[in-house]
Amino acid sequence: MRCKAHSKSFAEGTGSYTVALSPLHARKPFRIRTCEKRRCKSSGIRTCKIIGLKIPWNQHLQKKVGVGVSRLPPFSLSTCCPASLKTARKRRALTHFAAEAILEAGELSGRACEVTPSAASQAMHRVYFDHNATTPVDHRVLEAMLPFFADEFGNASSIHSFGQRTRAAVERARESVAALVGARPAEIVFTSGGTESDNQAIFGVVAAAPGRAGAECKHVITTAIEHHAVLNACQALERRGVEVTYVPVSQEGRVDPEDIRHAIRPETVLITVMHANNELGTLQPIEEIGRIAAEADVYFHSDAVQSAGKLPLDVNRLGVDLLSISGHKLYAPKGVGALYIRKGTRLEPLLYGGHHERDRRPGTENVAGIVGLGKAAELAREELSDGATRLAAQRDRLEQALLEQVPQAWVNGSRDHRTPNTANITFPFVEGEALVIALDLKGLACSTGAACSSGAIEPSHVLTAIGLAPEDARASLRFSLGRDTSDEDVEFALATVPAVVEHLRELSPVYKKPVAAQ
Repeated sequence: MRCKAHSKSFAEGTGSYTVALSPLHARKPFRIRTCEKRRCKSSGIRTCKIIGLKIPWNQHLQKKVGVGVSRLPPFSLSTCCPASLKTARKRRALTHFAAEAILEAGELSGRACEVTPSAASQAMHRVYFDHNATTPVDHRVLEAMLPFFADEFGNASSIHSFGQRTRAAVERARESVAALVGARPAEIVFTSGGTESDNQAIFGVVAAAPGRAGAECKHVITTAIEHHAVLNACQALERRGVEVTYVPVSQEGRVDPEDIRHAIRPETVLITVMHANNELGTLQPIEEIGRIAAEADVYFHSDAVQSAGKLPLDVNRLGVDLLSISGHKLYAPKGVGALYIRKGTRLEPLLYGGHHERDRRPGTENVAGIVGLGKAAELAREELSDGATRLAAQRDRLEQALLEQVPQAWVNGSRDHRTPNTANITFPFVEGEALVIALDLKGLACSTGAACSSGAIEPSHVLTAIGLAPEDARASLRFSLGRDTSDEDVEFALATVPAVVEHLRELSPVYKKPVAAQ
């Protein structure tokens, strides 16, 4: 267990802070005015709450993260020194990455700590450019869901009136999702999200495949830039004796359909290629691959989590047998998704239980989530064309201006074949995570790549697959715009990013500032 002491607040400059520190860390540049010692009964950890500090925040924070105290939002800092649990010395839990920069600036790094934004920080103007990680639930989606949390509570499998009303709501949602992807309602199976949909498709097809005549084992084809829901599933198959081919991509992040064709063997049972890449936004030539798969009589699955709701989808035009979508990427809640399964596709269930979802996916239906996904799919169809045009214009404005204002920056991925909302830009001589922290402190939320891989030590497998050096991959940011992104938000980003990049580059020992021509 971890002791979380009740901390005290203090003010310094224009910011207010809440700090609890161990006595071991009470050293310069901090001066203790008063302190109160306490022991947590459950863990035996001693803490010392420092109730008044004299801290030269400007000097140290500006040096470390490039922001002055007037720009720094308040945080709650708590650091615990273990009294009896020696192993606790090695534990660290950061709920806000800015903690590392703040603690380092105050010479407090190296101990277990927990950091959360305080209430005062919520007043800062904030812009969200991380819609590829998740989207807010649309208020119209929430309104559609609310009755199914209380009033319409029936089990959708029950035959009485309570159950039949929720069953009707589930089937209406199924029709909306089917219409979004151009499928028949009976071909839509509701899941818990994109990861489950991908796993159901991959493991289900491989398990059901009888194997080709004369083949010693089964074979799967995928690409080097898939989401980890696909890559890790394929690696698990390899441990079970299934052979997997990882087809490389070009510098633009696109796979050559002919490479897919050449990878097909007699024992190939599945091809799985994502529609839109989550880090680059790059679109794959799914229609061409679909024709190749059909000619070879091989099942074809596509992860469309990042394209559903952003681009028109038609499973028949794409030529896919299975297609995955996730609710929280198109303004529905987290914890719900869907898998399109073409009629006649042989598929073993991933889970075993009741006869829900036509024996494809057992378990009592998440009615509220399914209703939310159905409403989100309906709204996506209505707003698809206008929304895509607006987002593409805002993204292009963001990219063009950043490339003009930030020396040596470049855009990653295809500029012609991509989703309308995504820009991935490399800012050399800057650590991506430090840049994300500094931008967040300024009020701009973006990311270094996939949220599911946040905190990973290795650089993005997507960016290294397109040829970026590890240091350049680590210097790349993803900006993903959304339905509520305004032109003012884009201008805020343009006023913020170049200055923060310049601050961090000044700290880099390898960056040489360009000399203006005489």
